[in-house]
Amino acid sequence: MDRVCAPARMPLGIGTQAMRHLNRTFEPRSVVGRSSTRRTSRRVVRTEARTTTKVSDMNSQMKDMRAQMEEDEQLSSLMRGLRGQGINEDDFASTTTQMRLIDFDQGDAIDSLPLDYDPDAIAAYWSKRPAAVTQRVFQLLGVSGWFITSIVGDILFKRVKQNEVLRAQQLRDIVTSLGPAYIKLGQALSIRPDILSPAAMNELQKLCDKVPAYDNAIAMRTIEAELGRPPHEIYKDLSPNPIAAASLGQVYKGILRATGEEVAVKVQRPFVLETVTVDLFVIRKLGFALRDVPQVTTDVVALLDEWAARFFEELDYVREGRNATRFAAQMKDDLPQVKVPKTYPDFTTRRVLTQEWLYGEKLSQSQAADTGDLVKVGVICYLKQLLETGFFHADPHPGNLIRTPDGRLAVLDYGLMTEISDDIKYGMIEAIAHLINRDYEAIVDDFVTLEFIPEGVDLKPILPVLAKVFDQALEGGGAKNINFQALAADLAQITFDYPFRIPPYFALIIRAIAVLEGIALVGDPEFALVDEAYPYLSKRLLTDDHPRLRAALKYMVYGKEQVHSVNIQSTLGQHSVNTQSTFAAH
Repeated sequence: MDRVCAPARMPLGIGTQAMRHLNRTFEPRSVVGRSSTRRTSRRVVRTEARTTTKVSDMNSQMKDMRAQMEEDEQLSSLMRGLRGQGINEDDFASTTTQMRLIDFDQGDAIDSLPLDYDPDAIAAYWSKRPAAVTQRVFQLLGVSGWFITSIVGDILFKRVKQNEVLRAQQLRDIVTSLGPAYIKLGQALSIRPDILSPAAMNELQKLCDKVPAYDNAIAMRTIEAELGRPPHEIYKDLSPNPIAAASLGQVYKGILRATGEEVAVKVQRPFVLETVTVDLFVIRKLGFALRDVPQVTTDVVALLDEWAARFFEELDYVREGRNATRFAAQMKDDLPQVKVPKTYPDFTTRRVLTQEWLYGEKLSQSQAADTGDLVKVGVICYLKQLLETGFFHADPHPGNLIRTPDGRLAVLDYGLMTEISDDIKYGMIEAIAHLINRDYEAIVDDFVTLEFIPEGVDLKPILPVLAKVFDQALEGGGAKNINFQALAADLAQITFDYPFRIPPYFALIIRAIAVLEGIALVGDPEFALVDEAYPYLSKRLLTDDHPRLRAALKYMVYGKEQVHSVNIQSTLGQHSVNTQSTFAAH
């Protein structure tokens, strides 16, 4: 039986033992030359005061910055989009929505189309079927031709900015009707501020992944074909109609005859593989053509391939079930407050997924007194994925975070997960240490490690520009001293002058944290992410023996000048020794 644990405040568990371990690891450095002692002492105090100021003031600075950002229309729109506050969370689409899929008899499609993303195999398959491709192209043009004409008109008559929101709204409706590939691509773009404007992001956030349900008889035949038995022999009291319908499949509720447990049964929509692959084939052809257009600086083909490889994983329900099981195992010891639905592998195939039915309410809509505590559990949960397990839930939106009746945080939908390498995990912690100490030379190198800048780029010219941006953002006094228009202009200039990009994993991180913050701010306007994140970061630094984390801790203690700080508590913050957290101690 799963351990039930209501959210409670538990000590972080760093304390005296970790401090002794720290002192054994880093003995104070002696300063060579007696005459330099006084000068070095002054330097230590100065370095320590600077670092202490940054840690202790970070909370209030972030609150001030958030308040000023909310006053700026563009930035406020961006934050609403990242927090998922515009997402349509209905269980079904509007009755006026019609999704257009390929519906033709290609009996060998499943046998011939690749089940993992392989653009060459997809191209080879569809190149032999020009009639089907033509059918799909006419579908696409019939739905979007007028929209393309409108965009061209906006460009010619210089009305792009004026019609930006209108076009985003129209694009959202078009994308919904074009099927799974376009819906998922639109959702992926809706969290990419480096590709879309805040207004466009906010509109695409409203993109509904819910579509009209397909014929129940087809769903029942799919269950029988996949599981080898009629549905009534496997489930009893299976709902006559789906509980919810999405672009890839629809969900029924039933009872598993083998165990008597309530389950959710997700059944994949027919013709999904065919439609998705032909769409990718067409978009990829367009991407190759755009490479000859000088005004298009983005490599559309590379961007599409990167996204499509991960999207294909969502088509495999066996993988989704395994992802959930792996995620649950990683969370159960440290975070028993996190609930993951159990998967039944004997009743799961590539196109049918059987999982435990969970009762609860969306965390974003909950009025329970412990909602704030569950948000904090969510913050630690995502930090643990990001900095420890490296197995990241890549579909963080309010509809996937549920408060269960026993007061736990249920995380749903494991079709899309991201693996974060050790190099990225440790690189993020190193970057935090460098940022606190304003070591901008090291931060520029961190951008390469974290894949914001490709290797081989000359970093010297970018250093003074980034130093200006970070100095302004970290200056004492909070957001009132920041000129956001100038800051945005500086950042825009950096992205224009240098091959800066937001890695896909980082866009998901921003989205996950923004969603949790958005939920928390509804109940607690004073919520500060630093208060919840810093204890975890401190614990990681103080208890992990990996050489790179030991080096990061050493940097935090000694600073760039490698001189011993007399007060480690000031360096790591009061949180590190005396704090209350929702994190369960090892």
